[in-house]
Amino acid sequence: MPSALLPDLAPWKASADFRRLWASGLISNFGSFLTFVALPVQLKELTGSAAAVGAIGAVELVPLVVFGLYGGALADALDKRRLIVWTEAGQGLLSAVLLLDALLPRPAVWPLYLVAALSSALVSVQRPALDSLLPRIVAHDHLPAAASLNSLRWTVGGVAGPALAGVVVAYAGLGWAYGADLLTFAVSLVFMAGIAPSPAAHEAAKPDLRAIAEGARYAWSRKELLGTYAVDLAAMFLAMPLAVLPFLADELHAEWSLGLMYASVPLGSLLVSLTSGWTSRVHRHGRMVVLSAALWGLAVAGAGVVGDVWLVLLLLTVAGGCDMVSGVFRGAMWNQTIPDELRGRLAGIELLSYSVGPQLGQVRSGGVAAWAGVRASVWSGGLLCVGAMGLLAVCLPGLMTYDARTSEHAVRRAARRAAPAGARAG
Repeated sequence: MPSALLPDLAPWKASADFRRLWASGLISNFGSFLTFVALPVQLKELTGSAAAVGAIGAVELVPLVVFGLYGGALADALDKRRLIVWTEAGQGLLSAVLLLDALLPRPAVWPLYLVAALSSALVSVQRPALDSLLPRIVAHDHLPAAASLNSLRWTVGGVAGPALAGVVVAYAGLGWAYGADLLTFAVSLVFMAGIAPSPAAHEAAKPDLRAIAEGARYAWSRKELLGTYAVDLAAMFLAMPLAVLPFLADELHAEWSLGLMYASVPLGSLLVSLTSGWTSRVHRHGRMVVLSAALWGLAVAGAGVVGDVWLVLLLLTVAGGCDMVSGVFRGAMWNQTIPDELRGRLAGIELLSYSVGPQLGQVRSGGVAAWAGVRASVWSGGLLCVGAMGLLAVCLPGLMTYDARTSEHAVRRAARRAAPAGARAG
């Protein structure tokens, strides 16, 4: 029945803090996607180089790795809400810097790279806190539904933001896009202020190298978790086409389509999120992670081959839907099986797995485009992704056999969440 496909709203109905966090994320994500389009467009205008646009990924990579791991340790050791609020305020200040630079008679290139690096550092600190807060404010059985709703929040901004950014940048200028992003961060902070404090667990470790190493050892002991990281890294590194989309639009003689290209991947994610009711009835999460990542690569390869812009937009939409399916089931595996005292550090590792890949993917796609052409960069990456998923399926039997109903880690976490508070403390 159609109602069975609709998103499960149980987390929204049961948790006021989840509603506040969802609304805050929706608003700030919308603004961030405006900048997501405006920044590479500005670099293209200032430099005319695909490699220069792809270099954004390289600039963001080092702070992502360093602060992602340390941010996870901070999330376990400090109040998660406070950490989220301060990093959100920092992101707003960086949007103000982009706005000021865009308003100069001759905007400089170096502030764009500097802001990209600093923003990567702030996101790397914030995301582990956001991810580790979710299992605290949402019931265990509601976590897959919460992951789908969070994906819906992200994709709404991902569709509307780039689509609007293409129009705003073309007809109003870059300054308006950066100014709108700054405003959304201010509104987001208002919602975040209402979330209850979330102090560190009493058994939390200090945020040092020993604590980071403890989280890494736990991740290494969970081969099915390692599999999810490997799948996402490979899929994003090999088949992420976003850095070359401004040049692909030019090659197709459809400059007007750039905003739609950026919006197509989130649109596919949105369509999956709006029909995500079926995901709560799937238990073999690992298989879905691998299969959907392979289909992502196949759709990207098709987008690099076809010559009609509307077919490109359709295939990018399909790719986005497949990526969302993979993300929903990765998130369910993470949220339902990782102990609370390690959640921040594991969220930091997760951040690396789903963020380092896209950053390196930008460098790869920009470099290959400069060497072999834009279309070859897109279709070759997609085909390599499909091959990599087949290899990982063979090499990761633990991921392929994972079942949420029988996993000892998922069963243990469910029992702990269901136990009375005194029993958990004991």
